[in-house]
Amino acid sequence: MLSVADAGSTPTVVALDSVGLTVSDIDRSVDFFSKVLSFEKVSDKEIFGSEYEHLQGLFGVRARVVRMKLGDESIELTEYLTPKGRPIPADSRSNDRWFQHIAIIVSDMDRAYEWLRQNKVEYASTGPQTLPEWNTNAAGIKAFYFKDPDHHALEILWFPPGKGDPKWHPPAATKLFLGIDHTAIVVNDTEASLKFYREALGLRQVAESENYGVEQEHLNNVFGARLRITTLRAPSGPGVEFLEYLAPRDGRPYPADVRASDLIYWQTNFITTDMRDAEGRLRTGKFTFVSPGVVDLADDQAGFKRGLLIRDPDGHASRVLEK
Repeated sequence: MLSVADAGSTPTVVALDSVGLTVSDIDRSVDFFSKVLSFEKVSDKEIFGSEYEHLQGLFGVRARVVRMKLGDESIELTEYLTPKGRPIPADSRSNDRWFQHIAIIVSDMDRAYEWLRQNKVEYASTGPQTLPEWNTNAAGIKAFYFKDPDHHALEILWFPPGKGDPKWHPPAATKLFLGIDHTAIVVNDTEASLKFYREALGLRQVAESENYGVEQEHLNNVFGARLRITTLRAPSGPGVEFLEYLAPRDGRPYPADVRASDLIYWQTNFITTDMRDAEGRLRTGKFTFVSPGVVDLADDQAGFKRGLLIRDPDGHASRVLEK
């Protein structure tokens, strides 16, 4: 039986363009990402109008969107001037299914950790963790979770020689923060998520591992954590990493009433060269659309011509855009 992605000769999406997150004070967030993590501001726009209301599934939208870049990869910070959203739940845990983060690659974990300490970031891990030698696929990787001013989870990650993309091992690394390797999302069922990201969007599965032990527990700050981790990639851009908690299985589902203006909200922005084909494949998969379908924009405020917003099986938002 053919999968959705087999319907054509090319993948539905050609790139993961950026990862977006909703913030409460965009000037504060720009300051944090630029001064603490070395991101550079690329653009600063204000968007409004009925097209954006339909695209985001949110009435009365007026938002300020700042695009920032680190290396070759980008994020989009959005502050909704109206309507205002809700804060991230104070008791959020790394195994709740609304969890999402970006993994920022560093050239030196010790230096990066000390820099974050100097800047008094909020901890999410107990400290940097080195994944054990028995875990062949992840052995030697160093990682640390922390939070931004709105309590979004972020990760710094260091790859030992022979692991990760070769670009994360420059001959002479003069920069501490290099770029974004992937965005990670907690999923309930890897196979269901593969139907969305691999079969419908056309991402390629590139890696899989099962991680557990004291290092993983302290990284995620979840006692007894045992994860099935699956990595997928579009032809260009950062990857998407599934975090399925095999244990504990008490992570809470993504709230059904989350709106784009809520600080819990992230969206992963993909690029397609054929929006109508992309919409057809996603409708064939019977996934949940937030926008009514493809929304055509009358101007270039946002930097793309048309787009749609859809949710994966766990509720994580993805925008498919045509520039």
